[in-house]
Amino acid sequence: MKDKVKYWTELSDYDYDTAIAMYTTGRYLYVGFMCHQSIEKILKAYFNNLYNDVAPYTHNLTHLAKKTELYDKLPENLLDFLDVLEPLNIESRYPAYKEKLMKSLTQERCKLILDNTKILKLWITENF
Repeated sequence: MKDKVKYWTELSDYDYDTAIAMYTTGRYLYVGFMCHQSIEKILKAYFNNLYNDVAPYTHNLTHLAKKTELYDKLPENLLDFLDVLEPLNIESRYPAYKEKLMKSLTQERCKLILDNTKILKLWITENF
């Protein structure tokens, strides 16, 4: 299972770096998506590390945080941030939803999302 933990952790880092690249190029819709993916994957790494088992097949961050038993330990500001990230998983969203979401993802908001993603990733990895 150590290989799985490494796999998920490396993917989480890659997705975070991709979010930064999207921010740099002004592709703000994908900043949110990649930050969501980064947190999803670090939660799956934590799950694998904790239970030595395959992580649940879900994109729901709250569900993953509860399954890892981190949800009740998360500080209030990071719990609130999970709520911000949750709707940014745009994989299968309808075009009208994507359009509305894109308008809400300004440069300033994306900078906050990037900063908070980094903080949340660090908090999770420190709890391994």
